[in-house]
Amino acid sequence: MTAATASPRYRRLNFGIGGVHIEPQDNGAIHVKVAQPLEAYPKRLMDRLRHWAAAAPERTFLAKRGRDGEWVRIGYADALRRARHIGQSILARGLSPHRPVLILSDNDLEHAMLALGCQYAGVPYSAISPAYSLLSKDYDKLRHVVKLLSPGMVFAAHGETFAAAVEACVPAGVEFVVTEAPPAGRPATLFAALLDCEPTAELEAVQAATNADTIVKFLFTSGSTKMPKAVINTQRMMCSNLQMMAQCWPFLAEEPPVLVDWLPWNHTFGGNHNLGLVLYNGGTMYIDEGRPTPQGMAATLRNLREIAPTVYFNVPKGWEDLAYALEADPELSAHFHSRLRMQFYAAAALPQTIWDKLHAVAERTIGERIVMNCGLGMTETAPSAMFVVQEQVRAGQIGVPLPGITIKLLSNGDKTEVRYKGPNVTPGYWRDPEQTSAAFDEEGFFCSGDAVRWYDPDQPDLGFVFDGRVAEDFKLYTGTWVSVGPLRGRVIVEGAPCLQDVVITGHDRKELGLLLLPNLAQCRKLAALGPDAGDAEVLAAPAVRAFFQQMVTRLHAQGTGSANRVERALILLDPPNIDKGEITDKGTINQRAVLQHRAALVEALYGDTDPAIIKPDNA
Repeated sequence: MTAATASPRYRRLNFGIGGVHIEPQDNGAIHVKVAQPLEAYPKRLMDRLRHWAAAAPERTFLAKRGRDGEWVRIGYADALRRARHIGQSILARGLSPHRPVLILSDNDLEHAMLALGCQYAGVPYSAISPAYSLLSKDYDKLRHVVKLLSPGMVFAAHGETFAAAVEACVPAGVEFVVTEAPPAGRPATLFAALLDCEPTAELEAVQAATNADTIVKFLFTSGSTKMPKAVINTQRMMCSNLQMMAQCWPFLAEEPPVLVDWLPWNHTFGGNHNLGLVLYNGGTMYIDEGRPTPQGMAATLRNLREIAPTVYFNVPKGWEDLAYALEADPELSAHFHSRLRMQFYAAAALPQTIWDKLHAVAERTIGERIVMNCGLGMTETAPSAMFVVQEQVRAGQIGVPLPGITIKLLSNGDKTEVRYKGPNVTPGYWRDPEQTSAAFDEEGFFCSGDAVRWYDPDQPDLGFVFDGRVAEDFKLYTGTWVSVGPLRGRVIVEGAPCLQDVVITGHDRKELGLLLLPNLAQCRKLAALGPDAGDAEVLAAPAVRAFFQQMVTRLHAQGTGSANRVERALILLDPPNIDKGEITDKGTINQRAVLQHRAALVEALYGDTDPAIIKPDNA
């Protein structure tokens, strides 16, 4: 074998599962699971905290930079101590599933300790998107959350920052707890006071009585087209899912994982998957105050220059920004890759171009690639349901079911929907029996709405490829089905690096169109107009227009029929609106919500009078 054809070399990473079993059913469905059974898992996450508090009491569990820029650390023994004191305070207030704790602010040490205290006292909590309080103009989603949960305590790190939202949405009798800056117009309890209660025997009895069915938290869905639903997350769901991950990734037991992580705990990826992985395996999480934005990325890069992770998780936009930073900074790349065992993305598709760039930078830096892993899951599966379990992975692959999960494949039009059954699947939505009933089929499988297809039908052990959302697909007026997921992925690849996302149009029309969400930072570089140029001026710059013109022309040429041939596009000048559910605080875009709220723009796209319309040169 020559060097040109040799398989790429990867840093050693063993996978603990494999071997797919396919079981056709009499009703035409197919059940799929892996050979390995799910091993025993703890009854509650507090069992793992107690284990690590005894086994590694001084090891840092969580760290976050203080105002002086130095890391403030909490070890495992200290975390357990704080959880017991806070748990006693929660117990004394008579909180319960019907009067849970609502957390409004972002990831920080107090947020984490309050969540552990809630678990110790057997009281659910709910971390919700700070955007509901800080970016929303009408507070509709926050009002919905408060009405649905009827919280007995509300927490925010900075009282004055959240005062307006609390005053507008939280009844006056609900206790407001803040770390600092209590607002002038409302009584507030300082978080430090929660640590003053001495734990009692009653608290230990309450903790011992918690079990697999105890509710840990309510995690809200994105609420893109309707108001968010409160997904019940139990101890069984979370503990079983973390054990599934441990069996899939046995390297987690070889050394305690170290994460540098910004992903919000009000989402299942950050709050269940990443924070849970650290606690379950006795690792350390450095809370990253950064974000995949031009301003936030500077904070992330500062942290990564100081802390080398063993596993790194991010959403595709974050990986894109990091790939360019690593390419430009060999010293950063050397430190980042020094002990990295695995990379992982979720929440949206990672363009293959970014994937390839990350591999190229690693090979240049350390002479080998780092496995880029991915999978499929959702808030209702706590979150992981499938992982890729091989070194060489391509964009779009989602892998095989995790141990303990059975997936059901069911034809849905020209798609194959995937449904889930296992201990990590939610029992339902809080105070919403109708949507709970609608979410499960007659065999008790959770209906995900996600579509999949075999990566290679002749090699089932390679698992599946994501095939979009069943509900996103539509028909042209000719009756031809448009598969939105694969087309969207292709557009994003062709649009790198100046395209952030895209909305596919064409429902009941004769041809496909695109609403383009630009990557303004990359467009600004391309435009070369200087820092004072406005966004509209940047997007109208000849170089930017030429880039998107060439992209649309290439996409048109690649089309093999009306279902995948792009005929027109418009660039979105106004960013997606969070109040309208067009985008989440992770930066993922919702196709249906954008189409619903931008109907006039879609009409303009097909009106042929707007000079901003981009059509292919070769049409």
